[in-house]
Amino acid sequence: MEGPGEATREVRERLRGSAAVKAHVTLALGVALCAVAFWFELGRALGGNALSWAYVFEWPLLAVFAVYMWWKVIHPGAAVKSARPRAQKPAVAPEFAGMLAAWQQHQTELAAEREREERDAEEEEEES
Repeated sequence: MEGPGEATREVRERLRGSAAVKAHVTLALGVALCAVAFWFELGRALGGNALSWAYVFEWPLLAVFAVYMWWKVIHPGAAVKSARPRAQKPAVAPEFAGMLAAWQQHQTELAAEREREERDAEEEEEES
């Protein structure tokens, strides 16, 4: 859960200055390259090259991925918030709650037995 201070810290963590300008320029060049490659492959695909149809769809997807990565670089740590909060699922299905309680009780008994054995071993060492 984010506190009020974490939201302002996230704003301070954003990429700024010359590093941000480099990221923006890189994105612009990358998207321009994807657009040119898309146009080139579309021309080849319409000219009869069947393999180029795959690239016609690949270049726009690559441009979308570039925008996504640019956003992640500019806003590090920005969490994607869903429109509605998700309901918390129980850690264990209700039909297995009894089994979990029995297992936890068994683990407690094992830990207590282990402690008793360690104490007995220490006492025997002291007596010898």
